[in-house]
Amino acid sequence: MSEMAMPDWICGEPKIAYQRCGGCGAVQYFRREFCAACGSEDLTTLVASGDGVVCAATLVHRAATAEARAHVPFKIVLVDCAEGFRMMAHGAADLAIGDRVHAGFTQFTGQLVPFFEKADR
Repeated sequence: MSEMAMPDWICGEPKIAYQRCGGCGAVQYFRREFCAACGSEDLTTLVASGDGVVCAATLVHRAATAEARAHVPFKIVLVDCAEGFRMMAHGAADLAIGDRVHAGFTQFTGQLVPFFEKADR
């Protein structure tokens, strides 16, 4: 299996995959065939811990699609993940900037998506 083919939430597996460059050490999310920082193809795909800190949050009241209307209102968060990358995902309604969070997974419009909640720590 190629590094790019490692299944994660995009493929229906409850994991968040990211890459670390063997050339410059940069981390990146979403996965690519090359390092966005230096262009190297020496990438290792890893599974994230799911830990992070909320750096932005918004409550969505208008759904972009008819399927998503059943979920409004819902929270979207930007999370600075422990591994050094930032990702956008769904989050619990009570999340605020600065909250320590941990990722789980939920169904949204028929797809498995990461869902962050306050960490127990």
